Amino acid sequence: MRKIYFLSFLGFFFGINTYAQNVAFEEYDLSNGLHVILYQDNSAPVVTTSVMYHVGAKDENPERTGFAHFFEHLLFEGTENIKRGDWFKIVSSNGGTNNANTTQDRTYYYEVFPSNNLKLGLWMESERMLHPIINQIGVDTQNEVVKEEKRMRYDNSPYGQWTPQVFKNLFKKHPYRWTTIGSLDHLDAATLEEFRAFNKKFYIPNNAVLVVAGDFEKTSTKKLIKDYFESIPRGKEITRTVIKEDPITEEIDVTFEDPNIQIPAVFTVYRTPAMTTRDARVLDMISTILSGGKSSRLYKKLVDDEKKAMQIAAFNYSLEDYGAYVVLALPVGENTLDDLVNEMDEEIVKLQTELISDKELQKLRNKFENNFVNSNSSIEGIANSLAKYYMLYDNVNLINTEIEIYNSITKEEIRDIAKKYLNTNQRLVLDYLPKTAKE
Repeated sequence: MRKIYFLSFLGFFFGINTYAQNVAFEEYDLSNGLHVILYQDNSAPVVTTSVMYHVGAKDENPERTGFAHFFEHLLFEGTENIKRGDWFKIVSSNGGTNNANTTQDRTYYYEVFPSNNLKLGLWMESERMLHPIINQIGVDTQNEVVKEEKRMRYDNSPYGQWTPQVFKNLFKKHPYRWTTIGSLDHLDAATLEEFRAFNKKFYIPNNAVLVVAGDFEKTSTKKLIKDYFESIPRGKEITRTVIKEDPITEEIDVTFEDPNIQIPAVFTVYRTPAMTTRDARVLDMISTILSGGKSSRLYKKLVDDEKKAMQIAAFNYSLEDYGAYVVLALPVGENTLDDLVNEMDEEIVKLQTELISDKELQKLRNKFENNFVNSNSSIEGIANSLAKYYMLYDNVNLINTEIEIYNSITKEEIRDIAKKYLNTNQRLVLDYLPKTAKE
């Protein structure tokens, strides 16, 4: 089935409910289930080719965590037609750049080329999907790369353990309880056959979306896509079950000691609904009220006025099945973590009991509109958004309309959602402390 959307260009002069946004895209499926999205913009001679696979850390065996992130690295090792070590050389020698990233929910690969190298970008992604070479040399090489990444990002980085500590205590059943980088012991114990089976299961056309965005001609591009991708065999259908967590009914108190820090921190974290929900978007707005800039409530109170915190933040870490709403602070001087929690709680209670002003609501809408436009101000950003909205939201046209959801959120909703999710008996409190030397 094919859908084509053409949205008219609207300027800011029409008011807050309109925005400078015009992403006209086309989407269709190949016979093997690969979903294709095309966005043509011939204003600059650049094209992005990207593939997002619906596989992340949550799809892993609990005894083999880290596989999805490992494959982010492993699938650059080479293919039947791309020699080991040549992937990045080919890209850079043809004027391109490329990268990949993994979350708990998906894995994303992309190349950005001068538009005359579109064919090369498509061929390389088809090679990754059809002809990856998964052998022991590649596994051993990338195992060392991942170990070094873990040391750099988690083990030896100040506050690098906050994410693992938060998620393993916030989730008891759901696979969000482990980090994307996973367990190095699990990777060490895995066999080559296990890696090959993981690839065969998830890196298949019917579990992926291909996006071409930028300077290209549609008819010839569709032919290239058909030639390179349609012969790739469809994989077995993937069955997914969302594991339900029991509600949190009393505060979870956890302490962690980090040898890489001198200043403690406190994290108050609430389990929240999936990123696709309206409630999650309301929580995004609450984050901006609390810590979006120097005029935000927590920053103005704790950093500027009372000088109790050197840093504060509030954000909704939203994912496909659940989210984690995080409020954190680092104290100044003799102020304790309990002092900071009490101050943060006071501001949340105000949101739960008092409506924000019309001026604050207008400011919120202006910020979200600006962020929305900026997120799609580059071809790379548009390609990412198109893939994300298809894969995780099942609605590609949100690239044009999601701002309407944010603009329709009311002051009453902000109060009610704060009441619903941000309660002290529904949260984790993590005291993140410097590790003291032992005799």
